[in-house]
Amino acid sequence: MGKLQGKVAVITGGSSGIGLATATRFVAEGAYVFITGRRQTELEKAKEIIGSNVTAVQGDISSLDDLNRLYETVQREKGGLDIIVASAGYVASLPTESVTPEHFDKTFDINARGTFFTVQKALPLLRDGGSIVVVASGMHIKGFADFGVYAATKAAIRSFTRTWASEFKGRGIRVNTLSPGMIETPIVDGLFNSKEEADGARAMFKEITPLGRIGRADEMAAAALFLASDESSYSTGIDLIADGGITQL
Repeated sequence: MGKLQGKVAVITGGSSGIGLATATRFVAEGAYVFITGRRQTELEKAKEIIGSNVTAVQGDISSLDDLNRLYETVQREKGGLDIIVASAGYVASLPTESVTPEHFDKTFDINARGTFFTVQKALPLLRDGGSIVVVASGMHIKGFADFGVYAATKAAIRSFTRTWASEFKGRGIRVNTLSPGMIETPIVDGLFNSKEEADGARAMFKEITPLGRIGRADEMAAAALFLASDESSYSTGIDLIADGGITQL
């Protein structure tokens, strides 16, 4: 029997990267998953990869209407849920002098505001004893040039996690943060203007990471599984850092 047998999970950003790897692992462990993403074509591809026990709901977490539609679908199909993995996010690297109000607002709208309402709107459906996993980033711990706005949004959701862990403890709901380091996902190439620039960044992060490599999405899925399952039954409010040691050593 899997570690999530019979559980129902919502995974935002589930059409690629860490979210997709997590959805695939959760289904393998016995869960039924609802995945969200902005692009319908990518959601359909994700459904094929996951294979079964999955419903895809197109939407953007910065849209409250889209979040309402997501949870209406969960309620209609399953009546409730046990796990939330708030993995959807947006990242773009800009030095402080180049940040525009539009960039600032978009990053906060998706990462901070979107994550907040992803959790808030799930609460009526989330069963007592459930688990919330919020995907942050090691960048909220250590200053990295050109990622100031992104890092600030991740610091915000780390703060939300502590508050929620306190607020929801009476219902037995555990809330924890997962903070990855540099992970090999499609986002990496999207951050740069060319493959050469992206490969240069990969080489730089390998150089400064104590374990000497970039992380894999399936490693983050394993960490999310730990936080979502009874394997971490005595952990709430923590930040599980999975970054190859880059912020710790």
